[in-house]
Amino acid sequence: MLLSTTDEDVLDAAEALGEELVAMQSDADDFEFETVLRQCNEAINEETGIQYDDICDTGDCC
Repeated sequence: MLLSTTDEDVLDAAEALGEELVAMQSDADDFEFETVLRQCNEAINEETGIQYDDICDTGDCC
């Protein structure tokens, strides 16, 4: 859970998540990675109220 709402903190958290996803992608099979990615999108949706997968332009999964 993100406790601070400063822009810098949010960007740092997003960058850390992105780095973890990149590292995981090289070790996971496609199904496992897409499952984790969908779970991340759902968590982002719940925390922010923004439907992240609706605003990114990569198909049905970001």
